[in-house]
Amino acid sequence: MNRWVVAVDDPHAPDVLDLLEQHLAFAMANTRRENVHALDLEGLVQPNVTLVSLREDGELLGVGALKQLDPDHFELKSMHTATSARRRGVGRALVEHMLAAAADKGARRVSLETGSQAAFAPARALYANCGFAACEAFGDYPPRSTSTFLTRRLESSVAWHADSSLDSK
Repeated sequence: MNRWVVAVDDPHAPDVLDLLEQHLAFAMANTRRENVHALDLEGLVQPNVTLVSLREDGELLGVGALKQLDPDHFELKSMHTATSARRRGVGRALVEHMLAAAADKGARRVSLETGSQAAFAPARALYANCGFAACEAFGDYPPRSTSTFLTRRLESSVAWHADSSLDSK
């Protein structure tokens, strides 16, 4: 049986860099440059940001980052699933893992910003299925018609380990 492994990863790893470049290219192709809020490499290596990846038999299937905004508020960033791995639950597994990580670090709320355009509809559906609801702009984000802001309250801490395995679906 194949196993999915979700773990903290190095943003400098060549396959991670490639997937992050695909993420930025997608964002730039579907949003005006000034409205793209994806983290670049410099943003991903900040001390308040943790990048995680999901791998199957060593192959990178998806990435996501968890950014601590304040002691009890975190943000999901740089979520991207490899084209070949879409519709397999990779994004959901990453979101669930990061929600558990945020709860373990004391978060009471996790928020995110994604595009409001049609190209981002699958992402918005994923987040809604993971319990996120619409909210006002947060942090340094200006309210914009091209952005959708979502948040989810966390009620209890869930144990999280830097390296965890998930059975693939």
